[in-house]
Amino acid sequence: MTADDAPPRVGRVTADEGHDPIYELMRGTPSTRSFTDRPVPREVLERVLDNARFAPSGGNRQGWRVIVVTDRDKRRRMRELYQEPWERYMRSTGGRDALAAPEASGLPPGRLAMLRGADEYARSFDEVPVHLVVCSLVEDLAITDAELDRPSIVGGASIYPFVHNVLLGLRHEGLGASFTTLLVPAEPALRELLAIPDEAAVAGHISVGYREDRWPRKLSRRPVSEFVFSERFGAPWA
Repeated sequence: MTADDAPPRVGRVTADEGHDPIYELMRGTPSTRSFTDRPVPREVLERVLDNARFAPSGGNRQGWRVIVVTDRDKRRRMRELYQEPWERYMRSTGGRDALAAPEASGLPPGRLAMLRGADEYARSFDEVPVHLVVCSLVEDLAITDAELDRPSIVGGASIYPFVHNVLLGLRHEGLGASFTTLLVPAEPALRELLAIPDEAAVAGHISVGYREDRWPRKLSRRPVSEFVFSERFGAPWA
């Protein structure tokens, strides 16, 4: 991700920084790919999860379940499981070719830097101190788009407000995080590794640690005018 030039910023986001704290969190919470080896205190994780649990969910079922993984051998095995889908993704999107020949790729420097960071993350996955494997109880899924002729989008929708609360909470505590679903294809192996029962499905996982890079002041995103429409798709929101 790219960010506006800004001086280094560390620690928790608080109201005394001169901005509305919730909007500050939204604008300055990037995916972290490079972590230090500093341990993450249990009490900090517990505080984040204790607040994240107030996320909305369909029927207030609260179907999320979280496995906190810190064991070195399990982290190493998770890295192995992550790398195969990551390589498929890099090949299918042209990312691997772009990293092999960056000048010929035509990609802007910021995009190339993001690819390099994500690729390094895939190789050093097990060095991240904490992984939160987020699961959903299958009986709590309301797949209202199952009969449409396209991939389901809403099946696990109730889980992701909780995930976003976790990400914002981690940022508030000065912790970096990266949420990905690339471990989901390895669900059978994850079931064996983490003793996940059949009644739970893997929704994704969050890598957690102290960020090695500085925090951006504001991320780079498309303006509202490019994705919000009036009355029909594509019509400018005047």
